[in-house]
Amino acid sequence: MPQPSGGRRPSPVPRASAATPKPIPAPKRPSRMRRTGRAAARTLVTLLSVIALVVTGYAYARLDQLHDALETTDALDEWGYSSEGDDELPPAPPEEDDATDILLVGSDARTDMQGNPLPLDVLRALRTESTENLNTDTMIILRIPHDGSDPVGVSIPRDTWVDVPSGGKDKINSVYGTAKNKAWGRLQSEGVTDRAQLERESNQAGRRALVRTLQDFTRVHIDHYAEVNLLGFYMLTESIGGVEVCLNAPTQDKDSGADFEAGVQTVSGGDALSFVRQRKNLPNGDLDRIVRQHTFLTSALKKTLSTGTLTDQQKLSDLIETVRKSLVLDPDLDVLGFAQQAHELVGGGVEFKTIPVEQVAARSDDGQSIVTVDLEEVRSFIRGLARGGGQGDQGGGQGGGQADERPTGGGSAPQGGGAAVQGVGVPAQAPAQVPCVN
Repeated sequence: MPQPSGGRRPSPVPRASAATPKPIPAPKRPSRMRRTGRAAARTLVTLLSVIALVVTGYAYARLDQLHDALETTDALDEWGYSSEGDDELPPAPPEEDDATDILLVGSDARTDMQGNPLPLDVLRALRTESTENLNTDTMIILRIPHDGSDPVGVSIPRDTWVDVPSGGKDKINSVYGTAKNKAWGRLQSEGVTDRAQLERESNQAGRRALVRTLQDFTRVHIDHYAEVNLLGFYMLTESIGGVEVCLNAPTQDKDSGADFEAGVQTVSGGDALSFVRQRKNLPNGDLDRIVRQHTFLTSALKKTLSTGTLTDQQKLSDLIETVRKSLVLDPDLDVLGFAQQAHELVGGGVEFKTIPVEQVAARSDDGQSIVTVDLEEVRSFIRGLARGGGQGDQGGGQGGGQADERPTGGGSAPQGGGAAVQGVGVPAQAPAQVPCVN
């Protein structure tokens, strides 16, 4: 499977007006186009925003260096879908759907983005040393409406029960890994033996399958793709000296490694991963986990912008290395153009929502705990986000498109476009405006 080339300097992107600043991706192409890793894809937004600030305040030549080193993906290229093994992927929806849509993915890969295996001590710190399958446990579609409305980040719960390319139904977080494993076997049968090459090329197949599955599920045309792995999350939180969070109650969970007291505390590295991975022993399971991730993003970004990181050349170099090892983009996503508006995240310009769901802990025929949805309700909700100022079409299901958190860092309860799940995202008061969550 050919690797698309990266490393070209992006064209400057015009800033939005002062009245309605928006993150702006590079122009669309005319015709082209991850049980353990539960790290937040919201950290991907943080990484992109930090790097954009790095390169604008450091040196534009450094941006060239970063783009030269970044791994890119052909997941959005139409020609990629005709390759062997991809015939079962559903067709893409129409490209013009009233918004630019960026798929943000968090994966639990046990390699860096160049396909090199992580050392055992790092895997232990990430708590992934005993896992085998790759999952995409955090998926967000960032919708940027063409009518100038505020961008909205739409979370897709990891256990959402969907039609999958391999046939039948499965959890959406299994799609990437299943396609990756299939491609790995095919590549080996073709004589490929280099492990890094096997990793890179099979990952490309996983990304293509995930993109097409999400497009078929939401009827949203994915215009851009960005993926961050656990390594980047770990390195980022370590490099900024931890992130301040607040919990309504003490909690423990053996699977994620979570062991936290109530109240305000600072987490980094493995503890930060546990904080955003935990979903067991939470009142609302995966939905509470999503809210945690949303609030974590805000705190992490504020910490990064207020600790002198962006004026320290060594810290800047460390951050660039973090991104190089942990980030993959489609080659047409302009990092600078997308992330120059990082203040929008801090100022509350991006609202995070979760798709409307019917049941949070339903059971599949084979006994899996799944999240069920009304497909048409999900599609209607997401369509509405491109034309309703972030409100979405009203949904009646449990968690029906509720606004989980507008990341202002304040303590206000979330406002929503649908029925909210009781207790989800309603923060208590905490010092320094750190919102407390479940």
